[in-house]
Amino acid sequence: MKIKLWGVRGSIPTSSPETKYYGGNTSCAVISEGDNLLVLDGGSGMQQVRFGTPITNKRVDILLTHLHLDHIQGLGFFKPFFDPNLEVHIWGPASNTQTLHSRLSRYLSPPLFPVMMRDLPCGLNFHEIENSEFMIGPFNIKSAYVIHPGPTVGYRIIGKHSIFTYIPDHEPALGREGMPKDNKW
Repeated sequence: MKIKLWGVRGSIPTSSPETKYYGGNTSCAVISEGDNLLVLDGGSGMQQVRFGTPITNKRVDILLTHLHLDHIQGLGFFKPFFDPNLEVHIWGPASNTQTLHSRLSRYLSPPLFPVMMRDLPCGLNFHEIENSEFMIGPFNIKSAYVIHPGPTVGYRIIGKHSIFTYIPDHEPALGREGMPKDNKW
């Protein structure tokens, strides 16, 4: 299993000498094993994700932890969306109020973005997950809700010889009994 971090910053992308080493892009990572790829989150780092040409398995899977802007702002600039020969699968947390497709369509549509999700030429598939376990290629993936506003999940990805856990936003002390009033630990 190979892991490449394309974005590690929270909130907004930033370019400055202070962000040169770790980068100034928001959340995005790519896991690969052989020809199988997983993209974790769609932050601004997503626009820099590079694949072999052509993508040999004709499928790209995007696992979103949640739909805050810093985790989806790169989606509209993701090249596989514009390739009619590719299948793109988007996995994300289920909600009690709207489907994953309808929530993402609010962002990928005018006036926020010039291209509507329904006009993307790739084969687009949506998968709503909760505390779930599923397979994508050689990866066994477990998702579990974590404490963060909005439905948010973390992922445990088990490859052939490795395990990677991805939980970029999480407040484990939120709502805990005995938390100091000044929020200092």
